[in-house]
Amino acid sequence: MGLVQAMKGAVGGMLGDQWKDFLTIPDGLPPTAALFAAVPRGTNAGRGSNVHGSANIISNGSKIVVPEGYGLLLMQDGKITALAAEPGGYEWRSDDVQSKSIFAGDGLLDSLVMQSWERFKFGGIPGSQQLAFFVSLKELPDNRFGTQSEIYWDDGFLGTQVGAITRGSYTLKIVDPILFVKNFVPASYLQPGRVFDFTDLDNAAAAQLFNEVVASLAPAFSRYTNDPAKGNRITRIQQDSVGFAQSLAEAVEAGYQWKAERGLAIVKTAIVSIEYDANTRELLKTVQRADALSGARGNSNLQASVAQGIQSAGENGGAAGIVGLGMASGMLGGIGGLQQPATPAGDDPVAKLKKAKEMLDLGLITQADYDALKAKALGL
Repeated sequence: MGLVQAMKGAVGGMLGDQWKDFLTIPDGLPPTAALFAAVPRGTNAGRGSNVHGSANIISNGSKIVVPEGYGLLLMQDGKITALAAEPGGYEWRSDDVQSKSIFAGDGLLDSLVMQSWERFKFGGIPGSQQLAFFVSLKELPDNRFGTQSEIYWDDGFLGTQVGAITRGSYTLKIVDPILFVKNFVPASYLQPGRVFDFTDLDNAAAAQLFNEVVASLAPAFSRYTNDPAKGNRITRIQQDSVGFAQSLAEAVEAGYQWKAERGLAIVKTAIVSIEYDANTRELLKTVQRADALSGARGNSNLQASVAQGIQSAGENGGAAGIVGLGMASGMLGGIGGLQQPATPAGDDPVAKLKKAKEMLDLGLITQADYDALKAKALGL
């Protein structure tokens, strides 16, 4: 009482030659189509014809072709009676004791779907006629998001609240077709001729997902920038599509239970733009300056500045050039045997340490940078 697997794996024209009465996906579907009714094949490129099938009905003994990247759902009276998530050819039999109601495939889909099937499976004996729907198991692209005004979150690296306007897109995947159909798809789409498309502007359910993603952006940015494993840098988000997708999926799941209740998951993201507010831009400039003056990069920048000063002194000559050279040699601790002049009052080591401690507390330098500055100031 269910489906009999006639051929496993990808199927093509040969199967169509053997079966005159079969159903499969309709032609001309958009790449973002998520759910649609199976259609009987009246002709199959001149090889065979369907002369027995009834419109919108799957009769006992009908053959169904499930292409790669799709799953099959059979329904009777609004209830899911069978699921096939493995590509291949199937035959619907209500009187075969060897038939099965579920072919869940393998991997992640298998464990998720089996749990849902046990929760929602059809309790009675399936009838001889059912409706069939295909559900996409591929990544569904071009799901867009964007904010009209700034969103704000607590940034782990900057140590303060930051804000930005952002827009981008994400790919969506149906990881549990049973939950997706039972808990999310409106009944108006569970009929022949309708196509559930997440990118359809007239799809109210898809619009709800858009609103939920936008509402989850601030928590997602916060999760990303407060995760030490991701470097705590908001400037890396645009380069890390998978990492930010994980943060966004976690935020959506925490707020709206997409995976647990709807069988949906965000797989990848592409952030088109991030426009930070004025305060955040100033903070980022400060961080960039601190980065440029820390560690090996700071030494390189300092040496380049000194070299430029020496060149200028040689070209211009005079007292100004000599003073410039003296200052440069003092900063580098002596160049070419020149002795470092006495430390002026402005280079008080206590003042330097106090300034370095303030930068450390603000997160502008690392503990290692601070320790290096401390050792240098104390002459250690």
